[in-house]
Amino acid sequence: MQPAGLVERAPAKVNLSLHVIGRRADGYHLLDSLVGFAAIGDELRLAPGPSLSLVTLGREAQGAGPNADNLVLRAARALTERVEGLRGGGFRLIKRLPAAAGLGGGSSDAAAALRLLARLNRLDLDDPRLRAAAAATGSDVPVCLDPRPRRMSGTGEMLSAPLPLPRIPALLVNPRQPAPTGAVFAGLGLAPGASTGAAPIGTACTTRAELLSTLERDGNDLEAPALAVAPAVAEALALLRAERGCRLARMSGSGSTVFGLFDSCRASAAAAATIRAAHPAWWVKPTMIG
Repeated sequence: MQPAGLVERAPAKVNLSLHVIGRRADGYHLLDSLVGFAAIGDELRLAPGPSLSLVTLGREAQGAGPNADNLVLRAARALTERVEGLRGGGFRLIKRLPAAAGLGGGSSDAAAALRLLARLNRLDLDDPRLRAAAAATGSDVPVCLDPRPRRMSGTGEMLSAPLPLPRIPALLVNPRQPAPTGAVFAGLGLAPGASTGAAPIGTACTTRAELLSTLERDGNDLEAPALAVAPAVAEALALLRAERGCRLARMSGSGSTVFGLFDSCRASAAAAATIRAAHPAWWVKPTMIG
């Protein structure tokens, strides 16, 4: 019998804090990050069929690039290589998250594809073949496979157990100015084999007060180099910090999306209205993160 309702949300991944620990001899940077997920995200559907295909729709579809290169199909192919006789089909992706925005949109889409294929083929989420396919698709895909708050370290392959982070009202703002990941990391000037000596991030946050206190101590090491690459990020951060009820504003991942954490949903919605009025071309979304 075919599983009913083959649809999955692909929530935005938010790096609440991010430290760069070092750089491996092969050039990969080592990170330590506290990751949460927003209530907003893309949507992915699967219609079982004889071959893999993808249709991308939605306001942000154009930024997702050619379907042939989409992480949804790359993840599906990676799982097909590992599971003999895997049933697949046609994917329909509704893009709501901007591409290359530091929100892990493509990675979350890929993880959603793996969850859909797992349901169709009755695979457990902890099946090692599923996790291997996630890792082979991209460094952010494993943390998105089971989208709950976690500590993510290494190059993304080391994940903690789910963390009991409190949900908190937030506002996501993308100023529509790219912050290329390579250029942002290059701005750190970290040589291969070097270590930064950064302290481990805090994760013992069960109340909003504890979360805010921890995040105030642990920043995002990629924010400074990103500001040099994409000056609009600095403007977005300044606007968020000026809004009433904003307790903390920070960039997510390597940018260029920034987020503000607020006292209430009403405050985040009011801030969204103000920023949209000033910058109607920006992507501005109130949400919850947890």
